[in-house]
Amino acid sequence: MHDATRPAPWTESRPTGGKAGLYRDLAEELDALLTGETDATANAANAAAAIYHTLPRLNWVGFYFLRDDTLVLGPFQGRPACVRIAVGSGVCGTAARQRRSVLVPDVEQFRGHIACDIASRSELVVPLLRDGGILGVLDLDSPDLARFDAEDQSGCEALAAIVVRHLARSVLC
Repeated sequence: MHDATRPAPWTESRPTGGKAGLYRDLAEELDALLTGETDATANAANAAAAIYHTLPRLNWVGFYFLRDDTLVLGPFQGRPACVRIAVGSGVCGTAARQRRSVLVPDVEQFRGHIACDIASRSELVVPLLRDGGILGVLDLDSPDLARFDAEDQSGCEALAAIVVRHLARSVLC
């Protein structure tokens, strides 16, 4: 569980060490936050909130979970979103089909982009992979062009792995 006596990265005091330090601290706190909870919805909700309130310049963070051949909206932070996305459609569906992260500096240049929030200008989607299969995706949107880079992708892939480890112990999977 999260140690309430220690400032978490989603509080007002930001950790030092630049972007790498931010992701390192967030990963530690996220793992602690999800430890001991077996409900998938609770863990996905807390993960979305922790990421949204820690990483700067985001307007949406959330999860889509795979149901048959469709990604279905899960817990998120931000404006209301598209509820169902076909695998292979948009950035989320592409990441799910290809089972790899997709980083889009300018969503207007991504053929087939699904504009759930017209304020979003860049996007990073990380698949939630377990035992060769896909559980869903972690989706991050920003109102800034080129908000995400390789360091964000690597950091978010580490966060997704933590979430998957905790979801694997829950009733969702």
